[in-house]
Amino acid sequence: MSQLNMDRLMQFMGKVVGDLGSSMSTPLVILGDKLGLYKALAAAGPAGLTSAELAGATKTHERYIREWLVNQAAGGYVEFDAKAGRYSMTPEQGAALADETSPCHVPGGFYIAMSMARDISKIESAFRTGEGVDWGEHDSDLFCGTELFFSASYRANLIASWLPALEGVVAKLERGGTVCDVGCGHGASTMIMAKAFARSTFVGVDAHAPSIECATKRAAKMGLGDRCTFVTANASGYAGPAGGYDFICFFDCLHDMGDPVGAARHARKSIKADGTAMIVEPAAADDVSGNLNPVGRVFSAASTMICVPASIKHKGPALGAVAGEARMTKVLNEGGWGHVRKATATPFNMILEARP
Repeated sequence: MSQLNMDRLMQFMGKVVGDLGSSMSTPLVILGDKLGLYKALAAAGPAGLTSAELAGATKTHERYIREWLVNQAAGGYVEFDAKAGRYSMTPEQGAALADETSPCHVPGGFYIAMSMARDISKIESAFRTGEGVDWGEHDSDLFCGTELFFSASYRANLIASWLPALEGVVAKLERGGTVCDVGCGHGASTMIMAKAFARSTFVGVDAHAPSIECATKRAAKMGLGDRCTFVTANASGYAGPAGGYDFICFFDCLHDMGDPVGAARHARKSIKADGTAMIVEPAAADDVSGNLNPVGRVFSAASTMICVPASIKHKGPALGAVAGEARMTKVLNEGGWGHVRKATATPFNMILEARP
């Protein structure tokens, strides 16, 4: 064993301890979300609350709340006034943890992380055998966590910037178009568009039947059931209207499909001659070095546990969540889309426009 550089070792161990603290705090963030602890703290404003006051406001037991608050303050998720013995949240902390309408609401990501931890035995087996794990085989927190995590970005960007970045799509939807949302999950993206474009009709497609059932119930509850329907089907087998769809979209799903080229090809066959497809994908780089950053770390973790196993389950190419613009463009070109460009981007997503 080579001689250790103690300064480098301690620097690395500091990083490991930070990561360990973050990992062990994941269930505590979920508890804060489920029990309404973040919401109560955020509502209290700068004056904050004592542990007893927070317990009273949320009908929880003070001794547990006291320990939870220490963890949250140590991680910088809440503020602690040592002199007053009170805890509070800054507006920024509240936007990230307590406000479900915020574009940076993040608790959904912790639900995804928790589901990944619960699925470790399945993924361990996959590592050893090379077999896959289908989307529907994961812990159920993955499905609600995915919706919570991604819908924040969809609410902030889809209507305001992503659709306007596409040539002529907004005008078409305002006049009244037909839309297919492939891989829609619980239908958050579908319903955001349906609410914004009252003259258009929307179909959400997903192979996971429980997600389609959830989406159907939500659309009915929101009064969108007449224009927003959901169908259980795979990405290469859904039906379309006579003449094809005006607009087809894939939200954070094409990369983990068993046959992404086949899905792109089916979309190409299902679109009108002047139609457009929008493909929302992780903002990954085309080379390994370009993904060695905090965002790439999140994507590659999810990709290892979720995206790659899902594609392998269906004997797919296992593109994963760190497939960059060039790779995804190649998939679309092979699927028959002759014109592909990056229309816009966020720190977490790239938005590709595809035309026949």
